Amino acid sequence: MSNTLNPAQREAIRYRDGPCLVIAGAGSGKTRVITQKIAALVGAGHAPESIAAITFTNKAAREMESRLGSLIKLESRARPTVCTFHSLGMQILRAEGESAGLKRNFSILDADDSLGIITQALGTTDRKAARAVQHTISLWKNAMVDPDAAIGTQGSAAPGVAANIAAANIATAHAYRDYAATLAAYQAVDFDDLILRPVQLLRDHPEALARWRGKLRYLLVDEYQDTNATQYELLKLLVGPRAAFTAVGDDDQSIYGWRGATLENLRRLQTDYPELKVIKLEQNYRSSNTILGVANALIGKNPKLHEKKLWSAHGVGDPVTVVACEDDEKEAESIVMRISAARFERQAKWSDFAVLYRGNHQARVIEQTLRKEKIDYVLSGGQSFFERTEIRDLLAYLRLIANDDDDPAFIRAVTTPKRGIGTTTLQALGEYAGQRHVSMFAALFETGAQTRLGPRQLEPLQRFGEFINRIAWRAAREPAGQVIDDLVRAIDYREHLFGLHDDKTATQRWQYVEDFTGWIRRRAEEDGSTLLQQAQAISLLSQLDRDNDDVDAVRLTTIHAAKGLEFPHVFVVGCEEGILPHRGSIDDDEGDPPDADAISARIEEERRLMYVAVTRAQRTLTLSWCQARRRAKEKLGCTPSRFIEEMGLSPSTAGRTTVTGDAARERLGRLKAMLVKPAPLAEK
Repeated sequence: MSNTLNPAQREAIRYRDGPCLVIAGAGSGKTRVITQKIAALVGAGHAPESIAAITFTNKAAREMESRLGSLIKLESRARPTVCTFHSLGMQILRAEGESAGLKRNFSILDADDSLGIITQALGTTDRKAARAVQHTISLWKNAMVDPDAAIGTQGSAAPGVAANIAAANIATAHAYRDYAATLAAYQAVDFDDLILRPVQLLRDHPEALARWRGKLRYLLVDEYQDTNATQYELLKLLVGPRAAFTAVGDDDQSIYGWRGATLENLRRLQTDYPELKVIKLEQNYRSSNTILGVANALIGKNPKLHEKKLWSAHGVGDPVTVVACEDDEKEAESIVMRISAARFERQAKWSDFAVLYRGNHQARVIEQTLRKEKIDYVLSGGQSFFERTEIRDLLAYLRLIANDDDDPAFIRAVTTPKRGIGTTTLQALGEYAGQRHVSMFAALFETGAQTRLGPRQLEPLQRFGEFINRIAWRAAREPAGQVIDDLVRAIDYREHLFGLHDDKTATQRWQYVEDFTGWIRRRAEEDGSTLLQQAQAISLLSQLDRDNDDVDAVRLTTIHAAKGLEFPHVFVVGCEEGILPHRGSIDDDEGDPPDADAISARIEEERRLMYVAVTRAQRTLTLSWCQARRRAKEKLGCTPSRFIEEMGLSPSTAGRTTVTGDAARERLGRLKAMLVKPAPLAEK
């Protein structure tokens, strides 16, 4: 074991006598503890393949695997499982799913595919309303509420169901039932099912539960504070009476309550496992003590499950700066000029700087200013080009050309644009395909399909299938640009867009389509490939929104997307009432009586969000707020966030007068004038 570990880290790694909860403060080296503990378990005689480390993101899993690989060398067949909750759930369903009525090659629908089904179930074209229903269904699944229970509650809270979940109306509950029936007919699952279905399967099939308890003898769970009810139940089922697990988390960084995560899971650990060993990691390896001081002061306002106080050996560090700005344009200008000056003064890289904000809409004016100053930037937490609805529609066709066993691609393509093929028809086809253990595309050509589908149902399906086969034949032989253009024209996709949207929106979306087809054409011409070869590489398209960690550019990101990251210099913008904390956390829904407890809980989560933002900073931290902010065509007055004073700072820390970009620009000019002097050494 490394001599550089501190005493609390050593204790967390060595403890193997029962269930263990590691309260890991921000920047306290939790990933190191998890990987070192896996190595220690292997060293103590645990079979590597019987150990599983569960994370929340693929990126975290890759980082953990990389670190683990540098600690211990193991054969590929004898390595610990390092994966996300959803990946583990998928492994269980792939192995055991037939017991739950799933074919071995069941389909996994992404959020956009699921939204299409929900939109049909609701009988609406209002995608915003459909997304709200989709979110409620997700919360129901995460709370293990089935469709019948959801219909039964009709807005009254059932035991264990949060009020915001139970408040959904009966129409949403019925849409949930229809959505679940459609998934079953399609032999498909959605993202939430990858946790819910394994929980149901392991509960109902003791022999499967025994197999997985024998397979996974020790579990480590990262970011435990972000678990929801189904994830907790999956953990509890897998560890069983042996309770051989280590959960690592921080109640002060629980910021995902809006998607079902619950701090109740931390409380339940102590109730369900009275022998639970709690170890606190309070030494921070990231930030200066000045930054930690304001972070501790802020989070100290929240009630505590486990008291802790972060400290660092990095020294006092630079003071935290608060910048008051006239409006959001002046805020962007000031921040960009300060970044330029600090980069020059500190001999830093652009990638050393991050701008954090509460909502994606705040990025627009900052992006404009960065482009004006010719500064490269990377946008995180926003919508990728390849996540746009119209691009995903066309990707479905290309995926189907590349692999006609891709059921989600088939479902999306056959229903977009609409061609008279409804949910009932697809359910019948899906049920037949499931019984035959073939894809839906293959099933529509089988003679047996006529026993389930009438001629009026089968004819448009087969006509679509023949069209795909013709396009696939051409895609393997003819120039890619011509084939993709003919495909888009043959399905009348332009008319489809103009039929759904007003002219302005449709024109913009059609431009995205032309950008996409042009990109495909250029790629094919450059490497001499066919459209089929392009389509066969379709899985790589999701990687086009690539990991930009190695790019020397300023990072723009929501605070939620910044969790787990760190930067030498951090700017948190929009530190105002109504933004941070968000106005939705301050006021109850219109027409509802004030609920002090609900408002208090939402403010506590917003405070944890600000705490996460502050603790991303290693060396300097700048907070900015506006005296007025543009909303629509008018400017509205703003007040500084309560969190500024809670950190022991003053909204006027930057001075008595409002700060614009002029002062920072003058400072940058003075610094550039000093070029005649020797440049200082780059900071480490």
